[in-house]
Amino acid sequence: MKKIIITGGAGFIGSHVVRRFVTNYPDYTIINLDKLTYAGNLANLTDIENEPNYVFEKGDICDTDFLSDLFIRHQEIEGIIHLAAESHVDRSITDPGSFVLTNVLGTANLLNVARLHWQGRSDKPRFHHVSTDEVYGSLGAQGLFTENTAYDPHSPYSASKASSDHFVRAYHDTYGLNTVISNCSNNYGSFHFPEKLIPLAINNIKQGKPVPVYGKGENVRDWLWVEDHARAIDVIFHKAKPGSTYNIGGHNEWKNIDLIKLLCSILDTKLGRTAGESAKLITYVTDRAGHDLRYAIDATKLKNELGWEPSITFEEGLEKTVDWYLANEQWLNDVTSGHYQDYYKGQYTNR
Repeated sequence: MKKIIITGGAGFIGSHVVRRFVTNYPDYTIINLDKLTYAGNLANLTDIENEPNYVFEKGDICDTDFLSDLFIRHQEIEGIIHLAAESHVDRSITDPGSFVLTNVLGTANLLNVARLHWQGRSDKPRFHHVSTDEVYGSLGAQGLFTENTAYDPHSPYSASKASSDHFVRAYHDTYGLNTVISNCSNNYGSFHFPEKLIPLAINNIKQGKPVPVYGKGENVRDWLWVEDHARAIDVIFHKAKPGSTYNIGGHNEWKNIDLIKLLCSILDTKLGRTAGESAKLITYVTDRAGHDLRYAIDATKLKNELGWEPSITFEEGLEKTVDWYLANEQWLNDVTSGHYQDYYKGQYTNR
């Protein structure tokens, strides 16, 4: 069976990628490598955890000895999809060192271990690095990020991801490693950790708590449904040319304040509230340092070359997302209380 390592597979995006590969490729063995930091949650994968082609490995990409042992134990790894990363911008502002360690040094470490174990192999195993549109910096009112946009990161998070992108390209150019990079816009959907804007707002609106909005809410983001993102990663991993880069966007630009107001309206209806009731919870807070004004992705290259495009509108995806959070109250309660971190104890061992 083809063996694929997916790093960060217990996280939000990673769990969707793991599920897609385990379900759609029964002839693959999917090795989910996750450190299980606060953002890793094995409860995201209860539906596939007992599948015969799924393996969980708890470990740190910064641990060279662990990675080398992993390659030796599993042997003949045919590919890596690398999603493991510190990803919350606010946390990067208060603790930039953790982002340098995981996102930069961890990625370089993974690249180097893969290079050493793949030396001399004629089948050229693939290293797919999943990155972000934040490496490009901020847009004005017009224009879109393309694969040729110059890097201009503004936060410690985006700077760390930009650096990791450069390492991936360097390993392709210097060592001939079969690498590809994808840069995505903001993701949303099920299993999203509730420190991020959409799940935080859903949870607070449901509980009648203030919904914080930075500044005046004028910042614009392009929203990508996470299942569409997983499908794009699938296509890029299997079809992209070595050394290539693809932008992945949802074609859904929304101001933060308009997004929050739409969420309030959806939840008023679903919770049986009076129209406009939830909007009273909106609370404007001091803007985040270095807060980029606008991100927007041009995904034309991905559509034209590999045939991918979004399958769902933002309004449809947002309603599906709200429905999921309302139907999975226990998951949300476990995450917000911290009980989710006990899920794997005594149940999972390296196998």
